[in-house]
Amino acid sequence: MDLDKVKYWTEISDYDLDTADAMFRTGRWLYVGYMCHQVVEKIFKAYWSKIKEEPAPFSHNLINIAQSCGLGQLLSEEQKAFVGELMPLNVEARYPSYKQAIGSALSEEKCKELLSKARELQQWVKTKL
Repeated sequence: MDLDKVKYWTEISDYDLDTADAMFRTGRWLYVGYMCHQVVEKIFKAYWSKIKEEPAPFSHNLINIAQSCGLGQLLSEEQKAFVGELMPLNVEARYPSYKQAIGSALSEEKCKELLSKARELQQWVKTKL
């Protein structure tokens, strides 16, 4: 276990959650979704760093990261569904051709839900650290 890496990934996950909150307050729904994905990705990498000797993968695939470090087996069905919901928000937020389509699906209410679930999942993973 690399405690420095666990701390690094946890702190950057916290930073991304603060950024998601800031994007929510300014009504930038697309980036709320993107940052919620980042929050979860980085807390999953903190868990990875606790469990594995090798560095966390250079991947944005939340499902693969969780499965590869054993976290996937610990997730509830509701958590797994949420992770699946976050998956497209990482890629689609970064490419202009997807921004309009995904942006129209992210309302204030939807983003409020995403933030709440991301915060909850992050806190749950922290209990495993």
